[in-house]
Parts: sequence; structure tokens; C-alpha cells
Amino acid sequence: MRNTLDLAQAADRWGFTRYWVAEHHNMTGIASAATSVVVGYIAGGTHRIRVGAGGIMLPNHSPMVIAEQFGTLAELYPGRIDLGLGRAPGTDQRTLRALRRDPSASDHFPQDVLELQTLLGPLDAGRVIQAVPGTGTNVPLWILGSSLFGAQLAAMLGLPYAFASHFAPDALMQALEVYRARFEPSAQLAKPHAMVGVNVIAAETDGEARRLFTSAQQAFTNIFRGTRGQLPPPIDDIETYWSGHEKVQAAGMLACSVVGSPDTVKRGLDAIAARTGADELMVAAAIYDHRARLRSYEILADIMAGARSGAAVREAVPA
Repeated sequence: MRNTLDLAQAADRWGFTRYWVAEHHNMTGIASAATSVVVGYIAGGTHRIRVGAGGIMLPNHSPMVIAEQFGTLAELYPGRIDLGLGRAPGTDQRTLRALRRDPSASDHFPQDVLELQTLLGPLDAGRVIQAVPGTGTNVPLWILGSSLFGAQLAAMLGLPYAFASHFAPDALMQALEVYRARFEPSAQLAKPHAMVGVNVIAAETDGEARRLFTSAQQAFTNIFRGTRGQLPPPIDDIETYWSGHEKVQAAGMLACSVVGSPDTVKRGLDAIAARTGADELMVAAAIYDHRARLRSYEILADIMAGARSGAAVREAVPA
């Protein structure tokens, strides 16, 4: 948790736009099960950066509870709270039962999103139930997804859409196409706004970055082995760790990744941005050593700053 806040504070200084944490349960490698608590912890320790959930798994909760939690956060940190919403449980079926939720709750996800949106919106005449705090905060909602379902829902409701391509990239391009083609403007959003998840592991050299990336490669291999846990330290040769079949599986899940030196990372991100037309890139960096993780984001911040400077120069030069 302290490392998380340290990274968020650095990201705040370096000019990143958002810092999101996920909701997962019964996973020893992820410490944000009490997502709204962690969001408050990070927002309280930073100054400018938006902080949010990427996301709240809404079938695990009543919309009223989430409206109260994020409405409270919005009152404490006005203009800085985002609320990404997912349909998956973020856990296994036995833990889902321990959460006291009906496994069929995900079937009501669209209705729950609308109810939550109403609770965070202005108080309508005659409505006797309101979130206090929450009503009137209009916390920005995002729909998260890794399939066409989320793309269709985000388009129908006129909400921004974040695709989890950093671990499930297969339907990325099709989902973006559906979202943009079917988008209907709303009070929150006039035109489509798509965020694409990407793993970025940056270091001084390509070789150093590839070594750091072996932590994520091992972690994804362990998913297929049923041995989830905390992020493992990097190793010198990933080929000694996974089988050929595991390599194909893990590489498929990690296909939306950019790993390397600053020049390599810039080229890779430029290619992803051009291919997807993404309005934002959400960067994940599963790096074992905290200092190396900080350095990866610092390199990325330098790349962003250089891109902004270049754009300013291009805009100033007459055609």
C-alpha cells in the first residue's frame, strides 16, 4: 500500500492523468479488495491526479452502497474521482458466495448501472431514496470490458469505454469498432471516448526491460498452472520457466505490451495509438522491484513530455 501511494504521488508529479485500482477478492497478489478505501487513501495523498476504480465489479454490490461510497469520495476530493464499472465478479465462485451475492447478479448489470447513475445524478422530484453523500455529485462513470457486451452497453448509455487489453486483447479492435459505430451522445459524453489498456515495461536498455517483464510472464503462466500468488522476481531466461503451450497462452494474454528502452517504448506506443485510435492509454506495469517500477513510469513520463513538446513545435510551425 505504501508503494502504491508512492507511485501515485510520483505519477501526480510527472503529469499522468489518472491512477486506477481494481477490485479483486481472495487473490494474494492484489491488495485492493476494499477498492473505495484504497481510492480514498491514494486521493488523500495526492493533489492533482484523478483517482478511480478500474473497476468496481458492480454485481458484487448494491448500486446504493457504491453511490454512497463514491459520492463520499467525490465530496472529499471534488473533481478527482472516476468510477469504472465491470460486470465480472473479480474472483472465484466460492468467494462470490462468501460475498453474499447471487451468481446471476451480473445479468442485471445494465439496470444496476442505470440505477447507480440515477443515484449519483441530481435529485428528481418525488424521489424518496437518495445517496447521502452522492446525490448530485455526477461522478463520471466508465464501462470496463474485454468483450463486445461492454462496448455495446457503453455505446448505448453514452459513457466512456475502457478495454482490458493489457490482459485480454483478443476482441480489442472489434469492440472499439462497435463502441464507436453505435455510440449515442449523453449528458456525460458528447462523442466516443475509448481507453486502451497496455502493459509498458521501460528501462534503460531493451535487455533490462525484457528481464523485468519476466515477472509478468511468470505470473500469467502461473494462472494456467493454478498457482496464483504475489508477483515473482524476474529471471534471466523465461524460456526455462514455461512450456511451449504455456508460452503461447501467456504471450496471447500479454500481446498488448510494450517492453524496452525509451526509443523502443515510444515506437511501440505510437503504433498502438495509431492502430486503435485510443483517446487514452491506461498503463499497467507489473514490475517486482519498486524502484524499477518507478523508473519505468518516469521514462514513460519523459516520453509523454517529449511528445507534447513535439506537438507544440509542430503546431507552431506554419504549414
